[in-house]
Amino acid sequence: MDLEDKNLQKPLLPSSDTVVVPLPEASPKKSGIIKNAVFKIGGIECATCASSIESSVRNLPGIINVAVSILQGQVLVRYTPEIINVKEIKEAIEDSGFQVEMLDLQDIAVCRLRIKGMACTSCSESIERSLMMVDGVKKAVVGLAIEEARIHFDPSVTNPEQLIQAVDSAGFEADIISSGDEMNKVHLKIEGLSSETEGRYIQAALESTSGVSHVELDLPGSTVTIIYDPDLTGPRSLIECIQGAGHGSHFYKASLCAPPRHRENARLDETRIYRNQFLWSCMFSIPVVMFSMVFPMLHPFGDWLNSRIYNMLTLGMVLRWILCTPVQFIIGRRFYIGSYHALKRGSANMDVLVALGTNAAYFYSVYTVMKAITSDAFQGQDFFETSVMLISFILLGKYLEVVAKGKTSDALAKLVGLAPDTAFLLDLDSDGSMISEMEISTQLIQRNDVIKILPGAKVPVDGVVIRGQSHVNESMITGEATPVAKRPGDKVIGGTMNENGCLLVKATHVGSETALSKIVQLVEAAQMARAPVQKLADRISRFFVPMVVVAAIITWLGWFIPGEAGVYPKRWIPKAMDTFELALQFGISVLVVACPCALGLATPTAVKAVVFDKTGTLTVGKPFVVSTMRFSNVPVQELCDMAAAAEAYSEHPLAKAVVEHAKNLRHQYGSTIAPSLDTKDFQAHPGTGVSVTIGNRKVLVGNKRLMLDANIELSHEVEYYITGAEQLARTCILVAIEGKIVGAFAVTDPVKPEAERVVSFLSSMHISSIMVTGDNWATAAAVAKEVGIHSVFAETDPLGKAEKIKELQMKGVTVAMVGDGINDSPALAAADVGMAIGAGTDVAIEAADIVLIKSNLEDVVTAIDLSRKTLSRIRLNYVWALGYNVLGLPIAAGILFPFTGIRLPPWLAGACMAASSLSVVCSSLLLQSYRKPLHVQDNQDDIHYSNSV
Repeated sequence: MDLEDKNLQKPLLPSSDTVVVPLPEASPKKSGIIKNAVFKIGGIECATCASSIESSVRNLPGIINVAVSILQGQVLVRYTPEIINVKEIKEAIEDSGFQVEMLDLQDIAVCRLRIKGMACTSCSESIERSLMMVDGVKKAVVGLAIEEARIHFDPSVTNPEQLIQAVDSAGFEADIISSGDEMNKVHLKIEGLSSETEGRYIQAALESTSGVSHVELDLPGSTVTIIYDPDLTGPRSLIECIQGAGHGSHFYKASLCAPPRHRENARLDETRIYRNQFLWSCMFSIPVVMFSMVFPMLHPFGDWLNSRIYNMLTLGMVLRWILCTPVQFIIGRRFYIGSYHALKRGSANMDVLVALGTNAAYFYSVYTVMKAITSDAFQGQDFFETSVMLISFILLGKYLEVVAKGKTSDALAKLVGLAPDTAFLLDLDSDGSMISEMEISTQLIQRNDVIKILPGAKVPVDGVVIRGQSHVNESMITGEATPVAKRPGDKVIGGTMNENGCLLVKATHVGSETALSKIVQLVEAAQMARAPVQKLADRISRFFVPMVVVAAIITWLGWFIPGEAGVYPKRWIPKAMDTFELALQFGISVLVVACPCALGLATPTAVKAVVFDKTGTLTVGKPFVVSTMRFSNVPVQELCDMAAAAEAYSEHPLAKAVVEHAKNLRHQYGSTIAPSLDTKDFQAHPGTGVSVTIGNRKVLVGNKRLMLDANIELSHEVEYYITGAEQLARTCILVAIEGKIVGAFAVTDPVKPEAERVVSFLSSMHISSIMVTGDNWATAAAVAKEVGIHSVFAETDPLGKAEKIKELQMKGVTVAMVGDGINDSPALAAADVGMAIGAGTDVAIEAADIVLIKSNLEDVVTAIDLSRKTLSRIRLNYVWALGYNVLGLPIAAGILFPFTGIRLPPWLAGACMAASSLSVVCSSLLLQSYRKPLHVQDNQDDIHYSNSV
């Protein structure tokens, strides 16, 4: 076959909504000016439409590449304006039968920034607003979980430096991750580099290399970062270029080096800072609380703390003031900075609330200290403890948020780590004979390299088999539990496991083009998305803060002005106070009592549909023999022992299922020792089965094709059994002895015992069940029928699974995804609620929101029911918190004071605020009495073995 076939250039896994068609043109750097044109197309409905547009545009002269976004209905074309113009491209698309609704002639560049200091969705919203205010920015998306911003901008109007300044003006730090098409990047360490002149010489040599688009040299670290086009060059060619740049007495040696771990280092630093701030805050706040609330009630500490230093100033006041001040202005400095930037943008976030509440508490307390010094009858109460307690608890919450947020990025690191570290590179001559073999780093593999993959090794990159036969486990991509047979001409995917044969593979997709890299990009894209419900708390805070401040000012003026005018009697004013101080106490009480701690809660939505993966989720995840049939008088145990002896030398999963079945059958009959059978002449027949001589009898174990190849007749009884097994999506393994079929096994990946009842219970909860699997339609339909699922999507890759989730969400359906494999991770991240099976892969578990530890599907029902109960509790807590504010604000404003003489001093307002938070916590603790709604006996390991004899 022609291994240079253009079909091999088609990506094995395209991006989530874009199909990129690379064209064998010269590097953009070599072709002069390159421009982008974005067309809005009407009528794009499927991949066929996208292919039609691609084929009409890519054959035009001067086209660099084409990207079709099916979901957005857009086409991005990179072209050379000296050769072709926009009008010609537009006419070519119209000739394909599509209407061009909008034309955007601006160049669009993409810049990725790493953001530091984000703590909530309000932070990400603020950064987005700040970026969108920059001229030339078309779109800005900030991902809180991965601490990254992705900006689409016009490079003729703005640049990455201005984008960083916009982030800085919002009060956050930013660093450039990438600018433009920097997906294929390599970091190299250069030995022998001693001067700036040599560095410029190497940089010039690299920049003159075809396919290199950017070179960044770090002279102090002797490293170089190169962005390249994998169609034109690769890491090994770049290393050779550097080493070939040596001249005279200057020789250079280049090797791979690890890229800087900016994100991980920044996350660790942020975690350490919050932890240290919280611990330092506790060192000061705990003594303040003890001096304020505990020691005054204990003798003789109470007398000691209440001892007067001067006038009404006590020792306790001085100690609390001294200990509170560092917490307020040093440890709590970040809240002042956050408030400044928020107010500068004309908005209010939780930092503003914290700064207002703590400053009101602190400065009123300072006022009471000053008043106590100047008066011999003042009876005011400070509440320094309110300030330090607020700051300490908020820092604890921030620390826990940062720790939890940091775990999200671990899923991406584990995805990348699935590829092997090294691979065996072969050098072949024109006849295909091996000249040399060497072990190299996987990162050094270039397109068209020939790689040898040994049994039990992972496939390093995407490619096509040119020699050898084997079975490859591709469950991570397709969800298919049974390994796939591979022969010359078949494609293999990087990160999958080669099982039992040696393969020679020609690399077709490397770097960011591999299926594994595409999955990483899908997960990143899903994590960049943000559900609208996440903005609820900050929306409330945005309006709540100004309302509270206005209410506090009105309260102060409402008491101060009438007091000065003599509207209310002087006897209402407590001893040693005047109208200003009384009004100030009421105003501060309103400000403190209304601090909305409960508004930081996220409100979940009600799940309306649950999407199940098949393999390993609805099914056990590995093949088992579920039925045995005899077609002769051979005893069933002898039949199983003969088949197991034949399959013992095979590494195929179906063979292992037969051997395991024979072992279990012996246990049922009370025997634990396998019979010793004389086997010889074992031969594996790829794709059909095995043959072996046991004693003096020739035994064949395999599928129908093996029997027909051996000219063994299939009776009507055998044909009927095979047909019945296929209708149930079972694999039929036939056993022939001396040219006659004596028995058969039906092998399948059995459905979990609890699956049917779980689907039925979900239906009773008015939740629809959907199956999305990479397996074939026959197997998917059989499993769906067995468990009671009516909506099935089969033969779906990870891209398709994530898109099915998006389709449901676009219809307004809140979707939960249940999966276990790496191929499920994009869908788990994209779903409103991702549930990972506990026995699944680490990547799937970290991409999910909920992990079902016992791997039992009944916990899907438990998770949804518990979420509903939690949502009900959150609503109750909201009612309680808002009701508390509705009642507490008027009392704090002094509405009862004229009638009852009851007023709420600031220290009591702070206590009420703490009591409100405590009541919400106690209300939530009632969920500990929760009981599961569905109990299914956990008999997953007890697979039923039937013997039809």
